Amino acid sequence: MSRPAVVKALWGAVALVLLTGCSSGSTEERPGAAPPPPTTVSSSPSVDGRVSVVGTLTEGLKSPWGLAELPGGDLLVSSRDERTITRIDGRTGAKTPLGEVPGVVPGGEGGLLGIAVRDGWVYAYLTAASDNRIVRMRYGGGEADRLGPPEPVLTGIPKGIVHNGGRIAFGPDGMLYAGTGETGRTGLAQDRASLGGKILRMTPEGRPAPGNPFPASVVYSYGHRNVQGLAWDSAGRLWAAEFGQNTWDELNLVEPGRNYGWPEAEGRAGRAGFTDPVAQWPTSEASPSGIAYARGAIWMAGLRGERLWRIPLSGAERSGEPEAFVKGEYGRLRTVLATGGDRLWLVTSETDTRGTPGPGDDRILRLEVR
Repeated sequence: MSRPAVVKALWGAVALVLLTGCSSGSTEERPGAAPPPPTTVSSSPSVDGRVSVVGTLTEGLKSPWGLAELPGGDLLVSSRDERTITRIDGRTGAKTPLGEVPGVVPGGEGGLLGIAVRDGWVYAYLTAASDNRIVRMRYGGGEADRLGPPEPVLTGIPKGIVHNGGRIAFGPDGMLYAGTGETGRTGLAQDRASLGGKILRMTPEGRPAPGNPFPASVVYSYGHRNVQGLAWDSAGRLWAAEFGQNTWDELNLVEPGRNYGWPEAEGRAGRAGFTDPVAQWPTSEASPSGIAYARGAIWMAGLRGERLWRIPLSGAERSGEPEAFVKGEYGRLRTVLATGGDRLWLVTSETDTRGTPGPGDDRILRLEVR
């Protein structure tokens, strides 16, 4: 159903007031100058080239951020501002609240962010009173269907109103990876002693992973501004999406010990000592958050860009120009999750204070890709 014009106008006016005095580079999710077009959700498939939106799994989510698949196909979704995790039935979309995660202090772009599941634990990246941190909670599902108390995995990640990173994922090596931000303090990205502006690699218990490039450190790569997308291709290569400031957003092939340039470089710089991105976009077209790998390509969710990007790959190189899909159809897009074959889950992000929410927002969409 279409958003009523009065709702659109009201939220457009609110957005204009909130944007007064803000520069385009003030946050990593730069709001647009005008409200997005109305969202339309239909039970019939929406086909856009290589993407078919085959339906809506669930709706009515508030500030959804992280998404993880449970054994059996159900999903867990985190709410950044509500500080909660909810179980979503993977067939019916029925929602079961699992409770509020203790110790989360939402604010700005911080709160309850990325989640991951492994061996009966739910891992969460969250903003606490003093830092960003990773915790884990026992979760067995079944009749109990509640989370255990959080146990610290890694603490001391810098926090800020902006640029908190927040994506976590287990790699094919069984290690836990995390994308962090430099919280607006640009110098942290080049400081290898800081956990800000990095991609981190650790054991499931939070210790530096074997084979990390810097002795006794969880730092895997550095020189990042704000990493919110992590995914591995079929050969086990790590890809990451990150926000630029005013010029270029990036998709990077991440290799251990490499320096990705921020704040000295944004986008392709061709400078010795820095690793250039494999693909880049004007900041108005992306603001990339989650990414996933499926059907030989990286699929990247855009916030300000309000579109799903497909970046075709051939090994470690791009094999063609990026293509944009579902542009402006569902508003801001936060998270994309591959669950095998041609299926993707796509999470919208209209209720995160930057969007123009309408009836049913936010939602998880079923996609098939080719």
